[in-house]
Amino acid sequence: MREWQFDDFAAAMRFVNRVADLAEDANHHPDILLHGWNKVRLSLTNHSAGGLTDADFDMASRLDRLG
Repeated sequence: MREWQFDDFAAAMRFVNRVADLAEDANHHPDILLHGWNKVRLSLTNHSAGGLTDADFDMASRLDRLG
């Protein structure tokens, strides 16, 4: 799990949309929580594998480069 904080709601939403595009390209989708009007929390896990996989670590690396 990792959390980002932005200057405003619009910036947080832009980030969420960038995450969505990246997730679609990778076919690996994090759980996304937008809260407190400017905070985004992402959680990665592979529900079918019952824990973290190489795909989760790869996606985490991609997400780190976003922000």
